[in-house]
Amino acid sequence: MLSQNDNRKLTETGPSTPMGNLFRNFWLPALLVEELPAPDCPPKHIDILGEPLLAFRDSNNKVGIIDRRCPHRGADLYYGRNEECGLRCVYHGWKFDVNGNCIELPTAPEGSVFKEKIKLTAYKTRELAGFIWVYMGSLVQKLPEIPKQEFTLLPNSHVFVSKKWQECNWAQSLEGGIDTAHLSFLHMPAPNYNKENVTADVISGAALSDQDGDDRIRWVRDDPCPKFTVLQHPAGLLHGAARKADNEDIYWRTTQYLMSNYAYAPNAFPGETQHGQCWVPIDDKSCWIFCFSWNTDRPLADQERKKFKEGFSIHAEVDANFLPIRRQSNDYFLDRNEQLLNSYTGIRGVSEQDAAIQNSQGQIVDRSREHLGQTDVGIIEFRKLILAAADKLQTGQVPCSAEAEDFAVQCGGAVAHKDIPLEKVMKQRFDHPTGYIGKKYGLKSAAY
Repeated sequence: MLSQNDNRKLTETGPSTPMGNLFRNFWLPALLVEELPAPDCPPKHIDILGEPLLAFRDSNNKVGIIDRRCPHRGADLYYGRNEECGLRCVYHGWKFDVNGNCIELPTAPEGSVFKEKIKLTAYKTRELAGFIWVYMGSLVQKLPEIPKQEFTLLPNSHVFVSKKWQECNWAQSLEGGIDTAHLSFLHMPAPNYNKENVTADVISGAALSDQDGDDRIRWVRDDPCPKFTVLQHPAGLLHGAARKADNEDIYWRTTQYLMSNYAYAPNAFPGETQHGQCWVPIDDKSCWIFCFSWNTDRPLADQERKKFKEGFSIHAEVDANFLPIRRQSNDYFLDRNEQLLNSYTGIRGVSEQDAAIQNSQGQIVDRSREHLGQTDVGIIEFRKLILAAADKLQTGQVPCSAEAEDFAVQCGGAVAHKDIPLEKVMKQRFDHPTGYIGKKYGLKSAAY
């Protein structure tokens, strides 16, 4: 459990909060590239870390993320005209570029230098791997690079990205992402499930992915109390969950938590598609989850992309505003008959199953009332790491994992003899005890 003070520190991300300051020292996904599809297209409202912002693409294809309020009279620039390399407020014609500079001020007398004093808050942006990224930290220091996660190092043909809204605090949703113990129930077929009597759609709605064969499902179902090993590395934490397999073997499911707000799914075996998520706070009671799936070895097939778009694995089926079709307001289309016969939840889709439980905890869960057990080791270590990083930043220390190269790590599933520790399992699988694969891409991390 956490004290109420630490719970506030963990969950509050607005301006000048310890966690908010930590988030602002990292590049964050702000929106999908497809949301600003062409020069001079309509701008987009975005809210990040409690700040109301506006994103637009100018005539030269540059993206700006700026304060949405005109500094003249406070009109919302969303209603502005995107024209000739700037966004013009339609109230009195003040015009701003992607850097927040006032480039035209028609209400000022000829020869006035007043517009030189006018500037909107504007943040640095980049486009990479299907996302538009934003850096909201102080520019007094050197601008860091975007974390070099593997999906950012691959051609777009190997990657699929999506976005979904979550109606709870970022931390409890992320904690669901690194809590691999829940797979034994939340995403499992029901105990009386009969494979011969149901469709493949039921399985895909219950199990994590169609990559998980019968053996893996059986091992997870039969051992609901995995033994956890947590290893710290420069970019975050490697979580290993060890379950009994057949004979004297152990089924390892390993996941990565990466500072400050990323987690990877633990199920992929060699050659299989991998999945990751990034939780970006809108405010303290809601967040955007940016999802990414990638295959190191090959382009993703059209059929795979279709399945992801329709809400498969970590991705959700969403409407035009990226709101999940199945969400809390409609009880996720919970089917009680389905719950009795085929799945623990009666809810279709891994994403929706996760959301149902995470949202059910309340918009901000009270962690002072928890009773944590041995399968919560990964959750405890995550909290310790990120709270310590936020505290260090308050004293002027650079947060851990500041180097982009450190983020080039992998994780996934493996089967090994019970006497082989996690470090050796990872070494056999990835040629590194905590999964660093940067050397494969020519990266030179000082930490490894």
